[in-house]
Amino acid sequence: MGAYSLTPADSESFWRDGYFVVHGLLCEEEVEVLRGITEVLLPNDPERLERHDAEGNLTLLSLRNELRDDVFSAVVRSERMAKTMSGLFGEEVYHYHHKVMVKEPLVGGAWEWHQDYGYWYQNGCLRPDMASCMVAITHSTRANGCLEVVKGSHLLGRLDHVDVDDQVCADPERVKETLKRLPVEDVELAPGDAAFFHANTLHRSLKNTSPDARLTLIGCYNTKTNDPYKEHHHPGYSPLEVLPDGEVLVRGRQQLSEMRGA
Repeated sequence: MGAYSLTPADSESFWRDGYFVVHGLLCEEEVEVLRGITEVLLPNDPERLERHDAEGNLTLLSLRNELRDDVFSAVVRSERMAKTMSGLFGEEVYHYHHKVMVKEPLVGGAWEWHQDYGYWYQNGCLRPDMASCMVAITHSTRANGCLEVVKGSHLLGRLDHVDVDDQVCADPERVKETLKRLPVEDVELAPGDAAFFHANTLHRSLKNTSPDARLTLIGCYNTKTNDPYKEHHHPGYSPLEVLPDGEVLVRGRQQLSEMRGA
């Protein structure tokens, strides 16, 4: 299985740059199980959402506010992901939501520049003490629309966000000026690699122009003391039962076996 514990160097990168990458957070078998389950479940997921970019290109995502007895929940509950988040903030975290995102070959749409806290602020979260972890299920490259981040942009604080077509984006004027001062970095990931990034880190991803799908799993976390002051579609605090890392393969194999036997 993949094994990882938060290092001082990665913690420093998170607070200085707004993100860091862990190579091989998931092992090869875990990735293959995730991919097999994703490719079967997502096309027929009744809870699947569709989002369009400014050109009308479509990105698909399945979002879960609740944890289930499946491999996706096992990943976001795993020690290597959940304990890393707790270590970054120095306090207990809980599952805010998670989602599987699909950019289909040649047509998968872009996500414009935004901060996750640009949305989550509206949900009643008073502080940006929140973060996400994106795990690559397939190769994530510039050609198929990998994550791009503005290094150090989390230190700007929360930017205003506005509606642009089918998406909510960071204020374009502020983004334009920010890009003159801070570097943009492509976060290309091999299957099993993961990017941990702060809720105020400006990020986007471009359209998939390649013949290969881009599949990712994103786990989103909030800190216990940042429990939202109002109800929203994303959940308030409840204790997160962290799973041993080995449960990812156990639950993944079981789920894949049940699917193949159905």
